[in-house]
Amino acid sequence: MSHIMDLVSQINAQINSIVWGPIMLTLLIGTGLLLSIRMGFPQFTRFAYVMKNTIGSLFSGKQHHKDASGVSPFQAVATAMAGTIGTGSITGVATALVSGGPGAIFWMWISALLGMVTKYSEIVLSLHFREKNADGQWVGGPMYYIQNGLGFKWLAVLFAFFVCIACLGTGNATQSNSISVALQSTLHIQPWITGVVLTLLVGAVILGGIRRIAAVNEKLVPFMAMFYVLIAIVALLLNIAKVPAAFALIFEEAFNFRAAAGGATGYGIMLAMRYGFARGVFSNEAGLGSAPIAHAASSAKNPVDQGIWGMFEVFFTTIIVCTCTALVIITTGSVDSGLSGSALSIYAYNRAVPGIGGVGVTLATVLFATSTILGWAYYGEKAIEYLFHKNRTAVLAYRALYTAVVFVGAFGGAENLELIWSISDTTNGLMAIPNLIGIIGLSGIVVKLTKDYFVKVEK
Repeated sequence: MSHIMDLVSQINAQINSIVWGPIMLTLLIGTGLLLSIRMGFPQFTRFAYVMKNTIGSLFSGKQHHKDASGVSPFQAVATAMAGTIGTGSITGVATALVSGGPGAIFWMWISALLGMVTKYSEIVLSLHFREKNADGQWVGGPMYYIQNGLGFKWLAVLFAFFVCIACLGTGNATQSNSISVALQSTLHIQPWITGVVLTLLVGAVILGGIRRIAAVNEKLVPFMAMFYVLIAIVALLLNIAKVPAAFALIFEEAFNFRAAAGGATGYGIMLAMRYGFARGVFSNEAGLGSAPIAHAASSAKNPVDQGIWGMFEVFFTTIIVCTCTALVIITTGSVDSGLSGSALSIYAYNRAVPGIGGVGVTLATVLFATSTILGWAYYGEKAIEYLFHKNRTAVLAYRALYTAVVFVGAFGGAENLELIWSISDTTNGLMAIPNLIGIIGLSGIVVKLTKDYFVKVEK
């Protein structure tokens, strides 16, 4: 078995080095920068408007209105954020710190600031080019705007295929593995017990389709997000004197020109950028094209109204939640503990708030990961429907496979954590490539829709 795992690791490493090499980093940065320039950097100039009309409007009936053709705008957001505020915000940050150093956090911030516009654009395109399926429900996502906007059916099919693969790793195995490791390290619950309970729970929810997934996430996401941020604030207040030094270390390591043994100078920066962008994208999904699939189900009439939620998602997930995790780990001096993933985050919170922190992060990990599994179940199902023209047998087979992977992932164990995350990085990159091509090719439409929208609201 170990020989097979070694072979899988070697093959993945080769693909990963290509997928997340200089070309991908250039494509990610370039797309976000291009869109930002063409729209006048709305992540800064429209920031107040975005906050007012997203988090500031949750108590208005507009965000909770839904009709027979879709779910409410907030339910669509909750489903997308369920897939976004996952273990990338806890486990992903920890692995970024271990593999890329504190400087990786700086590059996570850069990926988020540029990603705010990228995610906004893909959601706008998703709603603009969406269709109604045979059941009268809205369906959309990169496969639809690549096909209907660019006319590249083959590229749309390629994207949908990569989604089907990525949902099993990024949205499933990594999440159930994180839950299993967290529960075993904190509460000593055996992986097989976690696997059985989680499998039954996920199976029961995804059988109900998007409406049941959205209904569950609408209640779960706000609670889990506020719960985790509260724990982080308490932990940081107890170590407030060390926070300035933690920020200084992040900036210093982001531009560390140290060389690899026998290698080129600048190795430190490249390593920090590679893990910063990879884990940043994993945490906020900007550029992957996954979240727009959920947003397309919204009953929102104007694509820009739904698109601005994408900016909020990226800001909250990476700039707020991921930063909280990173600061707790750094201020408690836990980076060099020899741990990684959720185990490192739990260890750090236990040091910050003895007895309470570890249990709190364990609960947060379980909630985050479970919601992510549910969100990505929907993404995968929509990709299967696109590829097989809503063939019922194909959809049921997908659901069965997806549920089975939940159980298998729980048995991955902490020793396979690095490989599982590395494979997920690879599948994320493979998804991003066709999606970013679609966004760049259709960027003119996003610019026009945005300009027309703000001309109207500012009259």
